[in-house]
Amino acid sequence: MTTLTGATLAAAGIDAVALKPTEVDVSQATALDVETLAIDYEGAAHVPDAETIERLASATDVRVTTPVRADGFDPLGDDSGFDALPAGAGRVLVAGHSAYLSEDEAERAVAPRLQAAVDDASDPWVGTEGIERLALAVGGTQYELLSRTTARDVRTLRTAGFDGSIAVYAPLVLSNSEDTMLDAVGDYTARRGPVRNALPDGAPTDSRATGRARDVLKQAIRDYALVGSVETVAERTERLHDIGVDTIVGYPARGLGPFLS
Repeated sequence: MTTLTGATLAAAGIDAVALKPTEVDVSQATALDVETLAIDYEGAAHVPDAETIERLASATDVRVTTPVRADGFDPLGDDSGFDALPAGAGRVLVAGHSAYLSEDEAERAVAPRLQAAVDDASDPWVGTEGIERLALAVGGTQYELLSRTTARDVRTLRTAGFDGSIAVYAPLVLSNSEDTMLDAVGDYTARRGPVRNALPDGAPTDSRATGRARDVLKQAIRDYALVGSVETVAERTERLHDIGVDTIVGYPARGLGPFLS
C-alpha cells in the first residue's frame, strides 16, 4: 500500500477529517495535517473519553457529534453526556441515525431539541441529513452529505442569500484503482436512494460488481464520495469551494493508515 502523508489531505483540498471511533484509534489523528477533526457518533459506548478528546482539542479544532434525541445529549432530557465533553470541543448537532438510537429515543421530536441544542452551543454545526429545512431554520453551519445535487443545492442557498457557513461530508479514497474505490465506498453509495433504486436486485456492491451494477456504482462513487488521485480530488474540492462550500470533511474510507507517515 502506498503511504500518503497528512499533508496529502491538504493537497487534496480536505479541510477536516471525520473519525469513526469503532474503526480507528482517534488519538492518532493528531498526525493529520487538517484544521478540524469531527468525531462521528456510533453509539454511547463508543464516544471517546474526555482525556482523549481534550488531547485532540489541544492540537486542533475538534467537534463531537451529539444526537439531540439520544440519552446523554438530549437538551430537553438527559444531557449528562455533555458534562464529559471538554469545554474546547465543538458540537455537531444531528437528529441521530436510528441505528444508534433506542426505540424510545427514535420517537422523540427533533425540532424542539435541535433548537434548544443550537441555543446552548457556541458555533455549532448542524447535520442536515433528513432534516434539511429544519436545520436551515435553526441556523449554524449547515453540515451536508456530498451527493449528486450538492453543487445545485449550495448555489441555491447562496443565491437565496444564505451567508452562513456550509460544510460537506464525503467518504475519501485517494486511489486510481477502481476496485479499491468500490471495495471502500461501494456499499456506502449503494445505500443512497437513487443508487439503491438503480442497482439490480442482489448485485454485489464492491469490486465483484459487474455489468449494469458496476456501471451504476462507478458513477455513484463519484457522485457521493471523493475518489481518485490527489489531483483529481483536488479539482473536485476546488470546485466545491468555488461555489460556496467553506469546509470539506473527508471520511478516510480505508482508515487512517494511508495518511500516517
